[in-house]
Amino acid sequence: MSRYGDEANGVQSRFVEPDPQPGWPKNTVDLHTHTDKSDGVLPPEELYQAMADCGLEVVAISDHDTLNGLRVLREAGVGQADGNGPLIIPAVEINSIADRDLIDMGVELEEGELHILGFGVNVEDAAFLVAMEKQRDARRIRLMMIIDALRDLGKPIDDQIAAVLASDEALGRPHIARAMVAAGHVQNVQQAFDEWIDNKGPAYIPRQGMHSRAAIDTIASAGGVPVLAHYPASVEQPELIDLLIGWGLRGLEVYYRRFQTPTVYAMEKLCAKLNIVATGGSDYHGDGMSYAEAQATTYVPREVGDKLLEAIAATGAG
Repeated sequence: MSRYGDEANGVQSRFVEPDPQPGWPKNTVDLHTHTDKSDGVLPPEELYQAMADCGLEVVAISDHDTLNGLRVLREAGVGQADGNGPLIIPAVEINSIADRDLIDMGVELEEGELHILGFGVNVEDAAFLVAMEKQRDARRIRLMMIIDALRDLGKPIDDQIAAVLASDEALGRPHIARAMVAAGHVQNVQQAFDEWIDNKGPAYIPRQGMHSRAAIDTIASAGGVPVLAHYPASVEQPELIDLLIGWGLRGLEVYYRRFQTPTVYAMEKLCAKLNIVATGGSDYHGDGMSYAEAQATTYVPREVGDKLLEAIAATGAG
């Protein structure tokens, strides 16, 4: 039984929450999740336990610009191919800035960014780890600039954000949004984004750090499989996808939790046509719902996990 239908009728937003539907098959694969080592809510151990409780079999911890969540779980001795809990695929998500080539194409990108997932990267690759450290530094700079902007706008969050700033993890705007909620400036995380810190908000600061081609190169150089995350306009922008594939992109995130049936179907066809990898997942952060609730609207076919593992094995990394 498939959750997905067989008609495609256009591009959609990736931010609309889906409603659970009767008869959806049980999910066993989730290749896009975040822990509190980046901008998720749950510590790695708690997220992994929630995955096990939901019966997941193949998962990825894809924190932004860090492998620290994966390291915690490896040190705990979980996530290996021993049948005792879900198998963990090493992964990372890099929010990259559009290259000049992309801008010159006239492609309208959300906040001028593409998010690149890297699966199966060599977790001991020194150059990769240095690149991720630089990315985290750029994140911290941006975060401080947003905090300053909010203070100037009469929305200070210094006390609420202090504990986050004291950590060495990958910081992001969800941390700002949660601090705004704690300070009483907004009612929820989404309101913080919508009214203050997204690209139309008065406290918005453009991203610092790596460009898209460099992100793809960095993942590939570490033996990973670069995949374009949650980009429903892929079908409508063949020149963009061809350019990214020329740069080394090897897949698209097709089975994204918020993608509607027509979007999934169209992107399935595109991956098959281009002979590239399809991935998918919940993009779970933990704001507003439990992991089990997120799984109620996530479905990634098991063969997708198997084919990704095959692609990773072909690189010889991980």
